[in-house]
Amino acid sequence: MNRKLIIRTLGTILLIEAACMFPSLILAVVHVEDSWSALLISILICASAGLPMRFLVEPQSSNLRAREGFLIVALSWLLLALFGALPFMLSGFIPNFFDAVFESVSGFTTTGATVLTKGQYMDAGGCMPYGIGFWRAFTHWIGGMGVLVLSLALLPKLTGRSAHLVRAESPGPSLSKIAPKMTDTAKILYIIYTALTVSEFVILMLCGMPAYDAALHAVSNAGTGGFSNRSTSVAYYNNPSVDIVITVFMTLFSINMALYYAVATGRWRDFAKNEELRWFLCMLVGSGLLITLLTLPVYTGNISEAMRHSFFNVATVMSTTGFTIDGFTTSYWPVSAHGIILCLMFCGACVGSTAGGIKTMRIALLVKQSKREVGRTFYPRRVQRVRFDGRGIDETMLHQVSVFCFVYVALVLGGTLLISLESSDSRFDLISNFTASLTCVSNIGPCFGTAANGFSEYGSFSKVVMSILMLAGRLELFPILAVFHRGAWRKV
Repeated sequence: MNRKLIIRTLGTILLIEAACMFPSLILAVVHVEDSWSALLISILICASAGLPMRFLVEPQSSNLRAREGFLIVALSWLLLALFGALPFMLSGFIPNFFDAVFESVSGFTTTGATVLTKGQYMDAGGCMPYGIGFWRAFTHWIGGMGVLVLSLALLPKLTGRSAHLVRAESPGPSLSKIAPKMTDTAKILYIIYTALTVSEFVILMLCGMPAYDAALHAVSNAGTGGFSNRSTSVAYYNNPSVDIVITVFMTLFSINMALYYAVATGRWRDFAKNEELRWFLCMLVGSGLLITLLTLPVYTGNISEAMRHSFFNVATVMSTTGFTIDGFTTSYWPVSAHGIILCLMFCGACVGSTAGGIKTMRIALLVKQSKREVGRTFYPRRVQRVRFDGRGIDETMLHQVSVFCFVYVALVLGGTLLISLESSDSRFDLISNFTASLTCVSNIGPCFGTAANGFSEYGSFSKVVMSILMLAGRLELFPILAVFHRGAWRKV
């Protein structure tokens, strides 16, 4: 194992994290907040830990194997979460260690689950500083596309075989390489990512949202995270145009970023004929229309209101963003609509996007594989290949998809059991614990039951479990689980 290369890469990650804290520090200084010292100290701590690891450790080889790539990804995200919690603790905004780490993990994994209480938000007279609030949302933007993709974009000579890093960190069963070099792919992806973020920021300001709020919600939406500086999230603005803009951008950030590059280079047919995109849009539109019909009586027959709320909530769940206006976390929606939302919490969006969940491509492959197995009951000798995007899918990939979905469900159920061991209070019923576990693995944020208004009432053990679930969900399960396998640490 090339341990020196691992240490050197982790040092680079910490330096990038320190640099990412500077915008929040500038905001704190401009608004004359006491939190500027906490952010400055956090930057110095990250830099002090990263500099020796980056520049004093010289690996003998830059050759990176798959096993080392998985370890770097898992350890990078663990370090990001731990050091990212420093501003929360040092500022006193979230003084509890487990709460601060939970909030940091939720931010970087783009989950959006929070331990904050209503009184800590700006609209409720809370004490959320501008600098800390922006850092909290900016962790979504950093984690959305992936910190190692950012590292490759900024430091092309980071490693020899950088594809192992991106493959281990990228969401989805296949790696979208849109340029001959992986470093060029990383740069193109971040250009697209930044352009979409800036576009949403400008449009939200044109809709009447304050500049700070627009910036915070834009970076949060880009990472499909859902952190807001308002206790009622997007509902605070009570602005239909804001709801529509955020719904549109939640959908845009749910699409494979490589497809935007295809459009930019004139390959419109690749975008239009993408089978996963068609599956995703059909699921989104179909679910939105069905919930609109089910909730029409709730909105006294006002179809435009029903559609706005239904499509917003379907988009926020399928994109795993987690912004809320009203609806699925409240009791006045019918149970049938809640049932549809619960099913969508498993699905997620497209591969290569910033969203979580199982991913639409895997759902489509499972459906096609199930259809094939049913067909074999009547025609056992017929050779049938599962096809996707016009190409035959290798049986190995189908096996991997099946295993992934099994482990995914097992993690959700195991997380539910572990959370239930601590939460013996009658308020934490089975539905609350199950959807809390599911929302963490799927990186969604909101859920049903007690945790619908935040996770602050759960104990430290449950928060540790949910933090691991969030990391496992963001890293597509296996990189974080590989850390617990003895083979990952064995010398070759």
